[in-house]
Amino acid sequence: MATHPTSDVQVLAGRPFPLGAHPEAGGVRFAVASTVAERVEVCLVDDDLHERRIELTERTFGVWHGLVPGVTPGQKYGFRIHGPYDPEAGLRCNPAKLLVDPYARRISGTVTDMEAAYGYADEPDGPEPSVVDSLGSVPLSVVTSPGGPDTGVKPEVPFEETVIYELHVKGFTQQHPDLPEHLRGTYLGLAHPAVIDHLIRLGVTSVELLPVHAFADEPSLVRAGRHNYWGYSPLGYFAPHAGYASEPGREVEEFRTMVAAMHAAGIEVIVDVVYNHTCEGGPDGPTLSFRGYEATAYYLHDEQGNMADITGCGNTLEAGSPTVVRLITDSLRYWTTELGVDGFRFDLASTLGRPGGGPFDASSAMLTAIAQDPDLARCKLIAEPWDATGEGYKVGYFGAQWAEWNGIYRDTVRDFWRGASGVDDLAFRLSGSSDLYDHTLRRPWQSINFVDAHDGFTLRDLVSYDAKHNEANGEDNRDGTNDNRSWNHGVEGETDDPAIVSLRRRQARNMFATLMLSTGTPMFVAGDERWRTQGGNNNAYCLDDPTSWVDWTPSEGSEEMLAFARRVIHLRASSPALRQPEFFDGRTTPSGRPDLIWLRPDGQELEDDDWQDPERRTLGMWIDGSNSQSRTREGELLTDHSWLLLMHAGAEPLEVTLPDREFGETFEPVLDTRSPDGAPTDEEPLAAGSSLTMVGRSLLLLKAPRAI
Repeated sequence: MATHPTSDVQVLAGRPFPLGAHPEAGGVRFAVASTVAERVEVCLVDDDLHERRIELTERTFGVWHGLVPGVTPGQKYGFRIHGPYDPEAGLRCNPAKLLVDPYARRISGTVTDMEAAYGYADEPDGPEPSVVDSLGSVPLSVVTSPGGPDTGVKPEVPFEETVIYELHVKGFTQQHPDLPEHLRGTYLGLAHPAVIDHLIRLGVTSVELLPVHAFADEPSLVRAGRHNYWGYSPLGYFAPHAGYASEPGREVEEFRTMVAAMHAAGIEVIVDVVYNHTCEGGPDGPTLSFRGYEATAYYLHDEQGNMADITGCGNTLEAGSPTVVRLITDSLRYWTTELGVDGFRFDLASTLGRPGGGPFDASSAMLTAIAQDPDLARCKLIAEPWDATGEGYKVGYFGAQWAEWNGIYRDTVRDFWRGASGVDDLAFRLSGSSDLYDHTLRRPWQSINFVDAHDGFTLRDLVSYDAKHNEANGEDNRDGTNDNRSWNHGVEGETDDPAIVSLRRRQARNMFATLMLSTGTPMFVAGDERWRTQGGNNNAYCLDDPTSWVDWTPSEGSEEMLAFARRVIHLRASSPALRQPEFFDGRTTPSGRPDLIWLRPDGQELEDDDWQDPERRTLGMWIDGSNSQSRTREGELLTDHSWLLLMHAGAEPLEVTLPDREFGETFEPVLDTRSPDGAPTDEEPLAAGSSLTMVGRSLLLLKAPRAI
């Protein structure tokens, strides 16, 4: 490595905004924020790690900026910050550490020497900074040209029609047999016709990608020789993760191409964003970017200058900092306007409403800045409404423009089908969780309903394991939640017992059907429809191997579950009354009946005492479709058939009486979880008031046809 003098470089003043590196006027304008820096150098690095340092002398609004002539796209660079190193005050400037630009559109390389990346000499809070130069041991920023492949027309799928499919870019494509080897595990792999065809035939409307911001491994994983597979360890909030590019250096172009392919198929792209912490960890972590510019402007600190942590990840971004508010909103706008993204799922979103680490405020500066932005207002904004603390659990408390992962829905559905609860809370979850969302100007589709997600058991494991089995993670099975609300049905793990296998598959169908037939927005995990297992691991964040990858090998279980998933998703799509955008409120419909009625097994309406029975395992849900409140894209109201959903979580068969002619002359079976593909075992219409026998732990959907 060598440092070249810069006396021959004539730096022009340029402008402070936008931040980052932008080609213009025969060079590149660099701009980076730090109100505490005393000097700032932009460092141009060649392929041989020769470095040319150029001082930025202009400072406006706390932004250091300058236009360097002759620099072109593709140039690797970083910043060196000369300023106070005072850990007791939370400041850790150290010019020996080459820093990634927080606004870099591309990031090249990885951490190759963690020791060289540490900003401290002996102890994290010691008085002496490290003098080891980190050049050659840390990632570099790369100047990029604006634009790229067209991302197509955004589908703008109405929320009430949305079905979200959570997937991992690599895990979904790594073992796909129809993909060329060089496209597996990549953005272009997701754009392949074989993958798009699977999504279309499945019926999902929106893919939710696990983090695709550039990320880096935490020090603990580096020391253990492991990697962060999920990507919840961000290094840069503008750069697509380079590891998912089929051709090094083309991650921006390939990401845009993937978005265009999804949009051409009418599928939205939602990205999981981690604006609550970074890969730099706690004070003992490396100095790769944010920490070296102005740690107190980026990270939450207490009054003594100590880093505070409400994420459980070593650090927490300071949601009350103008620097962070600007960073996050700029990042979001870039991804939606330049990269074509349709929406965002905010990891540990409660932290964004806790400036200074204080109580949650749905009107915080950060949440308000996001919601009021004209570019972001048209995006799907989905909050994971909790953080790592009890004070941060805020399901139902976000503002009017926010949808939320409904963790209460997940727990309730799991409990009901394993026979651990009655039906009182279940009714709220089936009908859109009005108890959580109706009082905050929100709609039922702002409840993101799910039974499983990436951080937990797969659907198959949920019915196959009583306890987590995370030994492969290298943490002695201490990681991952113990609150799984799962049931192995008699045997822990895999079994050849035909009775247990049959019951497990039916229970999986019960939960999947419940999810798709509930009012709200359903979300499920890629591979559930292919009967994917992780062997009981409920926290496979560091397993980049077949444990985490989708297995595309056909099997009896995978083919059955795929057929069932397709049937029930398409049933939902074709039935407006099953995905209504308004809460049920007991309103009288054109048929003269209320819009929603809850029924007992004897065909009569539930009474007050029935709701309080913790042993009640059966519930009937009648939805009158004559005034469904669903609309066409042009806004016209849609009528539908009426529907009767029967759910029986008891172990023994049960005789159920259908309601009388007031609800319809006949009832046609449409979906039956006793059948491997969901097709009714008997499609003959049943007369009003007649009886049928439901087997233990089964779900049946019947249609009462509307008069033509």
